[in-house]
Amino acid sequence: MSNPTQDQHVDLTCLDIVKNFNEFVAVDKVSLEIPSGSFFSILGPSGCGKTTLMRMIAGFLEPTSGEIQIKGRSMNNVPPNKRPVSMVFQHLALFPMMNVAENIAYGLKRQKLAKADIEFRVKDALMRVGLPDAGPKQVNQLSGGQKQRVAIARCMVLDPDVLLLDEPLGALDLKLREHMKVELKHLQHQFNTTFVYITHDQSEALMMSDRVAVMNNGRFEQVGDPQELYYNPQTAFVAGFVGDSNRWMGTIQQQDSTGIKVETKDGLTFLASATGDAKLNTGDSVEIFVRPESVILTRGEAIKSDNNLTGKVDSLLFNGANSRVIVCDDKSGDEITVTLPQTGEFSDLKIGETLNLSWRLSQAKCFLAPGGKPTATGVE
Repeated sequence: MSNPTQDQHVDLTCLDIVKNFNEFVAVDKVSLEIPSGSFFSILGPSGCGKTTLMRMIAGFLEPTSGEIQIKGRSMNNVPPNKRPVSMVFQHLALFPMMNVAENIAYGLKRQKLAKADIEFRVKDALMRVGLPDAGPKQVNQLSGGQKQRVAIARCMVLDPDVLLLDEPLGALDLKLREHMKVELKHLQHQFNTTFVYITHDQSEALMMSDRVAVMNNGRFEQVGDPQELYYNPQTAFVAGFVGDSNRWMGTIQQQDSTGIKVETKDGLTFLASATGDAKLNTGDSVEIFVRPESVILTRGEAIKSDNNLTGKVDSLLFNGANSRVIVCDDKSGDEITVTLPQTGEFSDLKIGETLNLSWRLSQAKCFLAPGGKPTATGVE
């Protein structure tokens, strides 16, 4: 569970939430606390349970067991229209027969607010989302990004305690999606409302969120801020799902207080650092993860480091500041992806050229592989 500091108020609490569909467990004892005014993302692959969890928070599904609280009040058996939450869907669901102002005012009219109050709140919402003059426009006159902002304004005008966002950028093109990441973070600060965002896109979660829960098979693997998840993953799933990594399988040959010596199936020997709560012992099968940007490239004489390989350039993946090279290891034939430094030193790199690769053991994260214990007990 994420732990807000004592001086922070909590807007959303989930206590051991379980959701079963017959024999299938979609959400398995999930707990979390989300402080007021924060941007919290639930990140995971399709089918991990994140949408089911959000639908329970919204009230569209009832938990099999556990409790959902908003500002300390239990939401169990409270219908969706009585919960202080609003939800933005991927396909937005704006009303095409209404103009922008009418779309935003729809929920307020259903609450039977006075006309003057509705007009004031709609105008204020449009100002906050940066569309002060868009009220008379028809929905089909708006760009994709403007539609996103109108959908958010329609929710925020109701002054919810929590705004739920169900992969709202999924239908946008790449350039607009990148722009809207910044826009959404800005809007969250503008309204100072708690945002709960679900996505399978790690870049969305890492860029926008104060904290992220990585979900897999109905459970939270790890909850932390983006930097913590990226640099200090606590499970092999988080290490492989958040960011890009080179990955090897191997067996622990020996270990001491400085690190772990692992031999791969291809005969390579690596020094790595243990991560997570699992106790590792000699003979365990493990997985090693190394980030592409952690690998140092050199020509000529190799740098002495904990881990060293020599290989030939197999592919060049040019993408400006995010350019990478794939090197084929001379000994094993394994492919290693490396981020090219932006010094210009390797701007003339050619296919087939020999390079030295090196990295420190602290940058090689080691986790117990599934079924990685050599015996039934395995742990001392």
